[in-house]
Amino acid sequence: MKDNYNNLDLDQSIVPVLILDATVPVAVETDLKDANSAVIEISCGAKGAGDTGTITFTLTHADDDGTGVAGAYANVAAADVLGVTPSSGVILTLAAGAVAAAVYKFGYVGGKRFLKLTPAENDANATGTVVSATIIKGHLLDAPPIS
Repeated sequence: MKDNYNNLDLDQSIVPVLILDATVPVAVETDLKDANSAVIEISCGAKGAGDTGTITFTLTHADDDGTGVAGAYANVAAADVLGVTPSSGVILTLAAGAVAAAVYKFGYVGGKRFLKLTPAENDANATGTVVSATIIKGHLLDAPPIS
């Protein structure tokens, strides 16, 4: 069996949270320094049939996080993401009504150093949906030797 443990780094982008009406977590920034690839994993619990609103996830990227030369986050383009064709940076929409629990995977192939995944809730999501997200950084430049 080959070792993948030493070739990946995980960054929790959204801690498991119940997204309700007007209750969404703050976007967390991920620094891709020393990584040559990234996968965005979003886990969603079942969305109730009575929830008539939507939940969207927008992926943005930037060369700088604002601590150096002022960096501005911009929506990812279709060429930057594998597994979906984003619309205005939106990579996933949980539609109105019932949506089954699922895990979603998207690849980031853009050339920017920083990623930010932003959830948003619209209309009526009274029962809420549990979500979490992880950015999996791969092809690490300074991977430790296999032990």
